[in-house]
Parts: sequence; C-alpha cells; structure tokens
Amino acid sequence: MTLKFAQRVALAALMAGVAHSAGAQDGPIKIGVLADMSGVYADIGGQGSVEAVKMAIDDFGGKVLGKPIEVVSADGQNKPDIATNIARQWYDSGVDIITDVPSSGMALAVMQLAKEKKKIAQITSAGSSDITGKSCTAYSTHWTWDTYAMSSGTGKTIVKRGGKDWFFLTADYVFGKTLERDTAAVVEANGGKVLGSVRHPLGTVDFSSFLLQAQASKAKIIGLANGGTDMTNAVKQSIEFGLQRDGTQLVALIAFISDVHSLGLKDAQGLMLTSAFYWDLNDETRAWSKRFYDKMHRMPSMTQAGAYSGTLHYLKAVQAAGTRDADAVMAKMRELPINDFMTKNGHLRIDGRVMRDMYLFQAKKPEESKSEWDLYKLVATIPAEEAFRPLKEGGCPLVK
Repeated sequence: MTLKFAQRVALAALMAGVAHSAGAQDGPIKIGVLADMSGVYADIGGQGSVEAVKMAIDDFGGKVLGKPIEVVSADGQNKPDIATNIARQWYDSGVDIITDVPSSGMALAVMQLAKEKKKIAQITSAGSSDITGKSCTAYSTHWTWDTYAMSSGTGKTIVKRGGKDWFFLTADYVFGKTLERDTAAVVEANGGKVLGSVRHPLGTVDFSSFLLQAQASKAKIIGLANGGTDMTNAVKQSIEFGLQRDGTQLVALIAFISDVHSLGLKDAQGLMLTSAFYWDLNDETRAWSKRFYDKMHRMPSMTQAGAYSGTLHYLKAVQAAGTRDADAVMAKMRELPINDFMTKNGHLRIDGRVMRDMYLFQAKKPEESKSEWDLYKLVATIPAEEAFRPLKEGGCPLVK
C-alpha cells in the first residue's frame, strides 16, 4: 500500500466516522436497556425494566427536542466482557444512555466505557458502593440502591436488636464482596462480631456445603450477601437443614419483592430488608404499580421502578439542557430535583449517588397478608443522609 493511498484510506475512515457521529446526533434519542433477561436477576429487571423505560418515555410524550425516543435492549448475561461489547456497539451506533445493568462487574466495566465515549451510564440495578466510590465517573449515576444503604439499614437494625455474631454467605464477585465488606463494617461498628464467611459462585444450585460451614461457625446471624435466585435457594435450603429451628436467623442483605413472592410468606415471614420502593406505600406508588402490573402481570421491583425514575429524569434534563451532549445533560441531572412516584425531593450528587429516603420493611406473616402481593409492612423510613455513605468517605476522585 502506497503512502498516499494509505492516507486516502485513513481520511475516508475519518470522514465516515465524522458523518456517522453527526448522523447519530441528528437521529432519535436512543436509550439502551442492558439487562439480565434469563439469569438470576431477570425477575428484578429484565423485560420489566424495558417496559418501565417505555412507560417513562410514554409519560414524557415520546419525543424530546423534537426527536423521537427509541429503546434498544439486550441480555448482558451478567458477564462484563459481553456487556462491554454490547455497550461499545450501542454507544458507537448512537445510543445516548445505557440503563439497568444488573451486576456490579458489568456496571463497573460499562461505566469506564461510558467515560471513554463521553456517554451516560445510568446504573439502576447493580449495587456495589464502589460505583460511587473509587470507581465513580462524571458520566455515571447510581440510581436506586447500593450495598452501603443495605448494610446500614438492615445490618444496623439486626445488631441493635441483639444479633451480634455474624457469618456471611457471599456471592463470589464484586457485588457480594462489597455487600459483605460494607455490612461487616456496620456490624463491628455497632458492637457485633464477624465469625467467618464463605463464598459461592453466581448461580449456585446446591448450597449444602456452604450452609454446613455457616452452621459450624455457631453464628446466630447468617448474612446472605447475594441476590436473586441465589438468595432464595439459600433460604429454602437453610429451612431444609433446620437452621432456623436451631435459633439461627437468616438476614437477606438485599432482597427484592420478586424474591419474597417466590419464597412465599410461610418461609419469608419475619425477614428484614431495606428497599428504595414498595408498590403499596401510598396512592402514587399504587397507581403506577397498577399500570406496570397490567403490562407485566406482577408487581414491580425497586430496580424496575428505578429504571422508570432514571429515564424520566434523564429526559427532563435533556429537555432543560436543550442538547443531548452528555456533559450538559449530566449537569442538568445534578441541578434538577428528582420528583416522581418513588422519589421526593431527591438529588444527584457529584459522585453519581442519587440521594433519596430508603425504607426498612419486614415480610408479613401469612395471616397478615390480604392479597398475593401484600408482602411487606413498613418498619421505618431511613432519611437519605443516614441511608447513604457520606460524600467525603467514598473515595470518589471527583470529590474535592
């Protein structure tokens, strides 16, 4: 290849890239829902998150800045490499924002790509507190919950009620490890002790060996630092092992309404959990959840509600900024208050953390429930400033 020919090829590629970029900017606003469609987190996000995003778009009016709003979706399979490849293709083809992102490994990978591409990553499902800590970026938001809020809500309450000796059953990846780390810190800060932990692979079916190690520790509290079907399988098998009969209490450090529904109140009764949302909190939550139920035939999880909330706020910010430019939109997202059916007077911090009240719930006894999805009773409202880690303690490089 001659030098002049090579230069012409490079120039043509550059011009094609510029033309594609300009075309993407002139085209529809695109929202990508990167979800778990078939794995352990499908019930808390999956197609329900896609529908929640579409509901937000419909409620906004279907257009912003005179352009139509489109949704694309894919199954990231809870694998960072697969999720990154999908996200790269989406961003390069004009997707403006990616939302949902159910596993923390996926989230951290997509966030770094978003930073590189100067696009927005809106994490509404994954939970690692590192998302707004050492791994924070100027282009990412952490919308619904995190491991710090779960540990400070549920963990602190259990210790204060006398649950001092803990053993952790932990999913062996970023989310589980940070959930264990954050909860262990809360337990010890409040006078409790951690007697040990064991880690299991994501998607474990047989928990017998892990439960035997927990039982052998003599800990009275087994903290389940996992989620989805891993959590429900661990609870079901613990009942078969008779752990509760021995006076051991299982604590779900992260549990979703789909998990409690799957377990049934016979097994789940008394379970303490922290959540950003519950369908039956008030008239607004009930009205929105009924619309969701009519589409999905199940009540929404907090992450599905978060997908709606985050999408609606993003569209408001685009409208207010008068542009889809990520820097301008992120500035407006931080400037505008967050108000919708799940969040009142919330705000987006510089580290990407959405500050909103959280709620401590307890699973009802079967005789207390009046319908299929009547599962929780409210124990306490946790103010945002108590629920989430103080800004100065996270280690986010954006915090001066």
